[in-house]
Amino acid sequence: MSKIGTSLTPRESGKHIVRQAKYLKVLPSGIERLVDEIVSGLISKRIDVANFSQHELHPKSTDAHAANWIFIVDTLNFCFWTPQNYTKYKVNGYTGYFALCAAINRAMKDGLDITNPEFYSKVDMETLSNIFRPDDKDTKIPLLEKRLECLHQVGECLQSKWQGRFENVVKAAKNSAVTLLQLIVNEFPCFRDQADFAGERVSILKRAQILVGDLWSCYRGEGLGYFEDIEKITMFADYRIPQVLVHFGSLEYTPELLELLKKDTIMQNGDPMEVEIRGASIYIIEEVKDAVLDILKQKHPDVDTRNVNSILIDQYLWDYRRDHAAELEYIPFHKVLSIYY
Repeated sequence: MSKIGTSLTPRESGKHIVRQAKYLKVLPSGIERLVDEIVSGLISKRIDVANFSQHELHPKSTDAHAANWIFIVDTLNFCFWTPQNYTKYKVNGYTGYFALCAAINRAMKDGLDITNPEFYSKVDMETLSNIFRPDDKDTKIPLLEKRLECLHQVGECLQSKWQGRFENVVKAAKNSAVTLLQLIVNEFPCFRDQADFAGERVSILKRAQILVGDLWSCYRGEGLGYFEDIEKITMFADYRIPQVLVHFGSLEYTPELLELLKKDTIMQNGDPMEVEIRGASIYIIEEVKDAVLDILKQKHPDVDTRNVNSILIDQYLWDYRRDHAAELEYIPFHKVLSIYY
């Protein structure tokens, strides 16, 4: 399938964007270095589908609320920084995405029915502000009004069309990750992360794809998380993984783009430079995935390749960035105040 509605799929979008790119280059030698890193991680089991559910903040597949928890978290999984402040928003000591997870878990402990669309489709600003209260009273979660809009939008749709349960959307996809991706994008507009670029409508779909990927990871590719075409899901193009790609030498910015990034310029969602960075990220990880699978089949036939996909590679590189944050600080990241990542 080469289209999502009238748009290219994320994989096709990545290819199209890289072919037409003006502000960056993809370097094969850096892709080879990434391939070596990923092959080594898979053989040593540093990269494994079990890693998702082993994080203390994530639900277990046996939790009754798991699917609805993943849905609400990925509905809100965007923008944890402001132009003045990249890591200050904290909940129970966690920053970024994990601060979001901690806030949702705290709300559940407080007795709020936070994973129920009946609750969050009507939640008011005061309640939501309290749910996301930070450790430091002087900061707050960015784009709170947008988060309220997203919750109302998806909550109303789930209630009116899906009996209030996200797992009904998942079941309607009949074990197809691509079908589920299309359902998410069609049913919930706040997941519609697309842009016009060089004559094509391209799909990046970071949050929609991470929603499918998190389901697959939480359920370890079984039951509600079993998808026969999970390999069609690409990486989740955000503003952090490109730092890792530059660090490994697989992505290179032109002096013009690098200068802009160093100045902390706030880009608009859909800006050609932003689209190029995200599209190139997808393209590089797809190239890495294909090469990794070839090497494993030829040289390491004992490694089970059924769970080797762009989701795991993304999760590993995202963790790598967090683990090497100080080391990678020299690489500026692109900044967009957006609900899409």
